[in-house]
Amino acid sequence: MIVLNRIDSRLIHGQVVEAWLPHLAVRRVVIADDATARDALAQVAFRLAVPPDVEVVTTTVSGVDYRGLSSDEVRTLVLFRDVQAAVAARRAGLPDGVLNVGNVHAGPGRVEVTRSVFLDDGDRASLASLRAGGMQVVVQAIPSEKPAPLPA
Repeated sequence: MIVLNRIDSRLIHGQVVEAWLPHLAVRRVVIADDATARDALAQVAFRLAVPPDVEVVTTTVSGVDYRGLSSDEVRTLVLFRDVQAAVAARRAGLPDGVLNVGNVHAGPGRVEVTRSVFLDDGDRASLASLRAGGMQVVVQAIPSEKPAPLPA
């Protein structure tokens, strides 16, 4: 079962490993990222960063069986690098659920939403579209923060 979908530019890092995995009792992490799926060294590094009893699956965004993940019994965290990957995942069958916007790096045209989330107009429109289509979109860096709706 997919317990959380998360947009995080860093994919697997300390907040995910130390906070989200234990908080959600995750047994599997799916990294849905085209670049990482082509990068064997990054895949090894991400596997080493996660406790050995947590399975790590790395694949392209379109290569994930989202319906299968949501219907099995393994508590799964799905990670996307950016908003556009989450949109592509939705087109590829990602079912309704929570989409956590946890970390999106600053960049040209991006405006600070929180200390760790910077969005441009395209990101905002895409997230609004996901929300209108049935996803619950929240901004939350770590589990101890109260989830907040995406600011308009």
